[in-house]
Amino acid sequence: MIIFTRNLVAKDFWLKLFSLALALLIWLAVRINGESSTSPLQALIGRPPDENVLTIPVHVPGGSSAPTEVSITLRGDPRILKTLKPQNIRAEVDLTGVQSANGMLRPVEIILPKGIYYTRLEPDEVAVQLSR
Repeated sequence: MIIFTRNLVAKDFWLKLFSLALALLIWLAVRINGESSTSPLQALIGRPPDENVLTIPVHVPGGSSAPTEVSITLRGDPRILKTLKPQNIRAEVDLTGVQSANGMLRPVEIILPKGIYYTRLEPDEVAVQLSR
């Protein structure tokens, strides 16, 4: 009985170890692809495939802002993100009811295509100068 147990583990040990490692890699690849459209390489490096970072200009009706651009981190459908350009996104400052806004901090509003949302906006407020 002892010899049988020893042979079960020790005989062809390296071949058994290689087979186990290969089986684990195949299982991992199938499991990752089954959960999402993430490739095994993307899962290992930790960056989601459905994330994109863009810098877009801030539109201030009747004035200007400082800074003039914002950086936005987008998430959503990978097919839409792949074709997305900064021209498809609009960053605006709402000045409704504001008479004078020299240096006033105002929040930036983001207008995005359907199926896309943002997770980070830097900066989220800009200093506004009106040219009225």
